[in-house]
Amino acid sequence: MTAENGFAPDLSDLGRGEWLAAIKTIGEEHGFAEPLGKRHAGVFVEDGDTLLVSFETMAGIETLSETHTPLGFDMVRDHGWSSLSLLSHGDTWFRDPEVVEFFDQLLDDGFFDEFDRVVFYGAGPCGYAAAAYSVAAPGARLLLLQPQATLDPRVADWDDRFTEMRRSDFTSRYGYGPDMIDAADQVYLLVDPRQRLDAMHAALFTRPNVLTHRLPFFGSALQTDLRMMDLLPRLLTSTAEGSLTVAEFAQMFRARRDYPPYLRRLLAQVDQNERETLAIWLCRNVVGRMHAPRFRRRLGQLDNMADDDLPEDSPPPQQQKG
Repeated sequence: MTAENGFAPDLSDLGRGEWLAAIKTIGEEHGFAEPLGKRHAGVFVEDGDTLLVSFETMAGIETLSETHTPLGFDMVRDHGWSSLSLLSHGDTWFRDPEVVEFFDQLLDDGFFDEFDRVVFYGAGPCGYAAAAYSVAAPGARLLLLQPQATLDPRVADWDDRFTEMRRSDFTSRYGYGPDMIDAADQVYLLVDPRQRLDAMHAALFTRPNVLTHRLPFFGSALQTDLRMMDLLPRLLTSTAEGSLTVAEFAQMFRARRDYPPYLRRLLAQVDQNERETLAIWLCRNVVGRMHAPRFRRRLGQLDNMADDDLPEDSPPPQQQKG
């Protein structure tokens, strides 16, 4: 059931109530759709032998997807995968009992055994959930973007971003994320090491089957950047194949050289560090490759500053001897 066979839903014109009804209908027609309490739902679309289990918030889908559909629907349409989308109202870390019971039932039914390859995916709170529930599918491969390991204050009291979640249960079934990935075949974890709290959580995932890829100067919204760069499908495909090596990741992320938000963050950091020569090199590189008014203006400012620093009787820069 690829796009050639007509699976290309576009729900971008629907309000939230209509959207929920449409998602439910798609699931019932192509697999199943189950409400999981008041804050969650599971939607399964069956097609190929590779299954993507994605954890996403409904607000995130509306913001990041042009068609307002879960990421798995793109993989069904473009790659012929099957998709199990776990959806939440807001950031819940998917800790409600109904979600736990849902994965217990999938495990008892041998649901994941029906697929040749299983990929779990999530970012941030959803990355935590992808790690935690992956234990239900031993041998799965995981793509995690800046996941939290736990919000249990006895372990992560240093993370003051989500204090409202500290009363939630992160110790019972599917509780501590790093312990739940031991049965995974391979885990690829992406994080900006300059984001201190994200990096501290990532360090808790240190395991023999974890390969951490670092994205400095990308900030705290990796999923947004990867969607904007159109890299998520390639990352998921490489995850399914178990081939997201350091070399392949480095090659893939050369795309950042043409991604303005990354370049702007990099320039801001260089300026903050008062590395004027490096800033000049960066600006010259960028304006030489693309239309970048901000970098051209900054280059002009830097060149003027360099001229102002010269003594009055100094020759032009091009005449000075090195």
